[in-house]
Amino acid sequence: MTSSPTGITYCKCLCVVICSLPTLLIPPAMRAALLIQRWYRQYVARLEMRRRCTWNIFQSIEYAGEQDQIKLYNFFGYLMDHFTPASSERNLISHIFRENNICHNVDWERYFCYKSIEVPELYSGPHLSFPITCSNAAELVEAFKNKQQLHSRYVLQLLGETWRLLRILPNISQISTCHNKEITICGDLHGHLEDLLLVFYKNGLPSSEKPYVFNGDFVDRGKDSLEILLILFSFLLVYPNDVHLNRGNHEDHIVNLRYGFTKEVLGKYRLHGKKILKLLQKIFSWLPLATVIDHKVLVLHGGISDTTDLHLISRVDRHKYVSALRPPKRKRQNRSGMTDSDLEDDDPTAKSVDSSRRRVHSLTHSSSTGTRHEVQRRSLQGLNNRVTCSVEEELKERRRQAGLSQSYGDLRNSLTNSDSDPDPDSGELLESYGDEWKQIVDMLWSDPMPQDGCVPNEVRGGGCYWGPDVTEEVLRRHNLTLLIRSHECKQEGYEFCHNRRVLTIFSASNYYEVGSNRGAYIRMGPDLVPHFIQYQANRATRALTLRQSVGRTERSALRALREKLFAHKSDLISSFQEYDPENTGLISLGHWAGAMEAVLRLGLPWRVLRSQLVGDTLDGMLDYHLWFRELAITEPNTELSNASLLETMYKHHSNLETIFRIIDTDNSGLISFEEFRQTWKLLSSHLQTEISDEAISDLAVSIDFNKDGSIDINEFMEAFRLVGGDLLQNEGDPH
Repeated sequence: MTSSPTGITYCKCLCVVICSLPTLLIPPAMRAALLIQRWYRQYVARLEMRRRCTWNIFQSIEYAGEQDQIKLYNFFGYLMDHFTPASSERNLISHIFRENNICHNVDWERYFCYKSIEVPELYSGPHLSFPITCSNAAELVEAFKNKQQLHSRYVLQLLGETWRLLRILPNISQISTCHNKEITICGDLHGHLEDLLLVFYKNGLPSSEKPYVFNGDFVDRGKDSLEILLILFSFLLVYPNDVHLNRGNHEDHIVNLRYGFTKEVLGKYRLHGKKILKLLQKIFSWLPLATVIDHKVLVLHGGISDTTDLHLISRVDRHKYVSALRPPKRKRQNRSGMTDSDLEDDDPTAKSVDSSRRRVHSLTHSSSTGTRHEVQRRSLQGLNNRVTCSVEEELKERRRQAGLSQSYGDLRNSLTNSDSDPDPDSGELLESYGDEWKQIVDMLWSDPMPQDGCVPNEVRGGGCYWGPDVTEEVLRRHNLTLLIRSHECKQEGYEFCHNRRVLTIFSASNYYEVGSNRGAYIRMGPDLVPHFIQYQANRATRALTLRQSVGRTERSALRALREKLFAHKSDLISSFQEYDPENTGLISLGHWAGAMEAVLRLGLPWRVLRSQLVGDTLDGMLDYHLWFRELAITEPNTELSNASLLETMYKHHSNLETIFRIIDTDNSGLISFEEFRQTWKLLSSHLQTEISDEAISDLAVSIDFNKDGSIDINEFMEAFRLVGGDLLQNEGDPH
């Protein structure tokens, strides 16, 4: 069959003529071919629908977790701003806010010194010499490929050299192409070392002839985040003009507490892990924010907003934003002669200050305009007041006064319209770097949307959604032609939007599950036309058919969703009972779908997912008690009788682990009974729930297996983890 335009037109016309003929006039062979074609198209369409539903499940759960992280951090910021430094609750978390420490760089150099650490003779891993060479970097790649570990002395030395280099780099890197040199751009890697190794295998190692831009989110989620950082930093030291690293929203020590990087480092380097993490915290704050290619292509991690100003971004002191989730405070003296750094506990020896706190800014965007779609989750924040009662009572009163049941926009407006004069009794004069902070949060956290406008990103909880009109305006204002960003997993590894003016690139394949997505990277020459190379690093995916691949990822997504459903069992049953006033235990499928969205707020197509989540029904009515029993969830084998406490653990498993890791200040992985109790008090205050001391004590005793009075964080979290079984048992399930 010819592939010319004339031949294609002829074939299409022939199909139309054949299909319009009466069935008896169509030759049997042709009729069979048409039936097969029709069946195949329907089959592929059904697979595509299943794939999209699976993708929505993974993405909704991911974004819900990100917003929970921001809510929890906002709550901690609220405690810092409103409770006196002497309060025990504030002291538990104050160390994570010590961002603008009073130490000078020379003091940090002394703290991070590696010279006292000896490399034993029995060490069989890679050895580094400094200044590091290209052969050292290549040997490091090979060593990590063979599962070897770099000694902590070399890790600290390599990180120290990286920190010194980053401090002299600009906020926005400027690079140029030439006729014989293409630039390679990689998106999120998220600890997937096998993807980075595959990129290097296909494309070659970084060099002066093969420059690279790595666009953030090197860490978290995957198990080899530190190895990726060490490889990238080694090539950065060798080729500082040809390797460019942009900061992502996961290059943030607060985010790392939840998504695995903190745990990874402490597990691999038990003796020096705390020092390594502190040095990485410094390095993350010094990473450049963007890269511009040939003055025409902007590369940054998240996105832009209607206020994005690259000239302002190029001038900010980026290292002050150790965590992009909270703006730093300006160091201004108050009436007592103290600076804001004193008030913020930057000096660990500082004593209590008799003052209350006022939060100037909490979130970056007002939602007075419409949102991308109906808001699914709300960000929380508090208002100022004097502390006069217990923690629980005070939090309850402040939340009531703050109107935390209001909409995001109403709450933000109440903040901006409130009297902002400082309390005369507190003697404080605090300001935040509001404009700068907003610019950085937008660059790290924002996502594009198809509609015009710029609205708060209330799905992730940070940054904004921006539309094609904003893209056109920002690119026009800065004389740019293309925006390349990452931050969102794409099934094919890349995706254009906004009239091909915005390009998303994502380099971690199999991100949600083996076979869930391809990874990709970009090659770009002087014509500034992006060329894509796609891949999947896991060999197992190459042997799977399309049907098997979709089935595998679908089962994984449904398992995660069922675990989330079971964790919200009480809330769901209460919602179901609203549709069941006679307490029959039966509700319609329409009411089931409405209750699911009302409780979980995931924005999922519940009616489409019904066939995967709901089995047999009686005349279209669902027995919801039986339905929960059939979810195939394995609960922990525990004698704990407090059902409410168990469900709280299931529902807020990640938040609980985050608080544990914050309270574990010595990074030993162990916490005392008292710290365990304080963790639960913090969580119950955040959730506005009552958890008795007796229930907490029973839980502590039940998990203290060796009866030494301390609790292993990892063992505790694993002991109370829900495990979902598979509803679909074989790869070829047609449903």
